Amino acid sequence: MSPPAPWPGLFDSLPQALRSFAREVAFLDPNGVQRATVCLWREVTDSEWKCGDVQVPSEDEEDADGAEWLFGLLLEGSAEAYLEFAGDYYEVAPPLEAVQHIYDLKPLTREVVSALNPAVRLEDLADDITQIGYPV
Repeated sequence: MSPPAPWPGLFDSLPQALRSFAREVAFLDPNGVQRATVCLWREVTDSEWKCGDVQVPSEDEEDADGAEWLFGLLLEGSAEAYLEFAGDYYEVAPPLEAVQHIYDLKPLTREVVSALNPAVRLEDLADDITQIGYPV
């Protein structure tokens, strides 16, 4: 979604404490131009995710910026929506109760992990759980 340069407003509201990340080498093309589709942030004290006031060049077509396609599942924000996505994308149908457990940020249990993927044990996820701070 990024033209030769990011759309106006993409980084304008980025808090000062996070501005250096927008210039991170991983987000620059070989000419040093920022390459980004979106810029979302949430500081420790924020109660919700934030984004800049992006000025989409053309609003003539539906979903001109691709946000609906890219973030539809996140915007829906429900276990039921994830189940529909998982069925279409992964061709699996995890139990609604296990998915809802995750959406509710309830502590992981062996039973929930096994219901989502019988080939994985809770212990196998220890590093990932610690890294993302998920409750156990």
